Amino acid sequence: MSSNTRSSAFRKIDVDQFNENFKDDEQTEFQSPTSIPDEAEITKLINQGNLAEALKSALKNAPLGSKNQQLKDNALNVVMKVLLGTKVSQIDEVVAQLDIDTIDILMKYIYKGFEKSTEKKSSHLLMWHEKAYALGGAGSIIRVLTERKRV
Repeated sequence: MSSNTRSSAFRKIDVDQFNENFKDDEQTEFQSPTSIPDEAEITKLINQGNLAEALKSALKNAPLGSKNQQLKDNALNVVMKVLLGTKVSQIDEVVAQLDIDTIDILMKYIYKGFEKSTEKKSSHLLMWHEKAYALGGAGSIIRVLTERKRV
């Protein structure tokens, strides 16, 4: 047996420093939004019947990764107002106007809504989930469940 195999010096090398794609979550700077979408603007868009723009605006500034629970709850209430204010027959056309990243954020809010909703709200959220799943696929669900940044 070689005498070099008993050395443990190789264990002190941080191999991640040589990988360009490695991102340490603790070192990554994340700029979370300090405000939620304007509820008056969202309500105005809903009343005008422009539900897709209302949803895009509500999801645009999602406080992902924010530690301020009040901010997260306010954003959830705004998004839920849009989701629950949309008729079932309109969900298809609204979801069709979203890109894949926005669908992932929508899925996060749908799952958060399941945690805090009643039976009637859950049935409406299931319709949203079905339509978002049709576009985002299983990958969207996996990204939502494995993402560290919660809404």
